[in-house]
Amino acid sequence: MKGMSAREVARIGLLSSAAVILFVLEGLAPRPLPWMKLGLGNLPVLVTLLIHGVGAAFGVSGVKLLLGGLLSGSLGGPAFVIGAGAGWASLLVMAVSRRVAGGRFSPIGLSILGASTHQLAQLLIAQFYVGHIGLLSLLPLSLLSGLFSGGLIGLLGFWICKKIELEEHCPKGPRG
Repeated sequence: MKGMSAREVARIGLLSSAAVILFVLEGLAPRPLPWMKLGLGNLPVLVTLLIHGVGAAFGVSGVKLLLGGLLSGSLGGPAFVIGAGAGWASLLVMAVSRRVAGGRFSPIGLSILGASTHQLAQLLIAQFYVGHIGLLSLLPLSLLSGLFSGGLIGLLGFWICKKIELEEHCPKGPRG
């Protein structure tokens, strides 16, 4: 938090709160398949990555996972470990891609990359838990889900950046 203004610290706190709330509320919603959800709790993480960078995004993600896990009663369970591991892998891939590619990825492209990574990592970690390679047969459906959810979360992230007037962090439009 060194070198951050009070406004930046407050924004990161609000984004962390939003991430926890969205994570918990989404956990209460019905799902088409047990592992499939939209990933609304990742929206504040994406916005934080775009505006404040990698360190702050990992902080928001950590708060979301810890408090969300405590509030939902899943902290430390297999579903939590699978989701948290996939979430960290997703954020890491988005951060590296943003660093390597610079501004060539739009928020939508970054989000699709993150969601697809999340789906792949989730299946790999679950396969480790279950010990059955057959889980990987769900990969095509999972990647399709990641494409849809990542695109929607990325579009919402782009819109939020524009609404809070931080266009320098979201230079490319939905087609970028």
